[in-house]
Amino acid sequence: MDKSKRKTIIAGNWKMNKTMSEALDLTNQIKPLTNGADCEVVLCVPFTNLETVINALKGTDIKVGAQNVHFEHSGAFTGEISVGMLKELGVQHVIVGHSERRQYFGETDETVNKRAKSALQGNLMPIICVGELLWEREAGITEEVLSRQLKLSLAGIPDNDITKVIIAYEPVWAIGTGKTATSEQAEQACKFIRLCIEKLYKNELADSLSILYGGSMNASNAEQLLAKEDVDGGLIGGASLKALDFGEIVKAASIIV
Repeated sequence: MDKSKRKTIIAGNWKMNKTMSEALDLTNQIKPLTNGADCEVVLCVPFTNLETVINALKGTDIKVGAQNVHFEHSGAFTGEISVGMLKELGVQHVIVGHSERRQYFGETDETVNKRAKSALQGNLMPIICVGELLWEREAGITEEVLSRQLKLSLAGIPDNDITKVIIAYEPVWAIGTGKTATSEQAEQACKFIRLCIEKLYKNELADSLSILYGGSMNASNAEQLLAKEDVDGGLIGGASLKALDFGEIVKAASIIV
């Protein structure tokens, strides 16, 4: 494996936070701290803030992502948003299958797969989330859970599209809990994910695919986590809402690059 072949990505997930005015303020704080970084920076913001943040970031290298997308182009799907709607705004990335979507809104591996395919068909880059619950880790079935989620989430996605996919490993027990997987645990899981991709696709495709860690990465632990061979970036929750902390994580990723 050669980490230099892969893109290092720091993606902020604002979750259900920030009004439009607050989003504009945070974006303007983040811009000077991250623009021109030696890694790719993505801000995944609530639907109501997409246009505001996209406009605020014009002329920068920072990309904007959505937090979900539906698999149909249009129809009676109240509360959902389509690929076409996101594309017209200028969105480039979308989070698919986040553990909170699975836990609270009934997402399954099947719907994750359908949403990922829809994103790819519309030239959006999906950040597909996988990860185990605490009891699954304690039961020693982390690898079985990851293998199943990957096989089902990527089912039917061809070789030429897997190059446009980002995988985010998010141990559910480490999201919003203050707990963080050790750098060794993060590396072990991300390495296993890459091995699964190797079995599903060609070795060189697995070697070029970016795998992010998404379990409470913050300014103090980012450098240690990002130094691991198979950790190619982070999907950042709470720390992405603090401009200085997010800037420090991006700086750590740029140093690793």
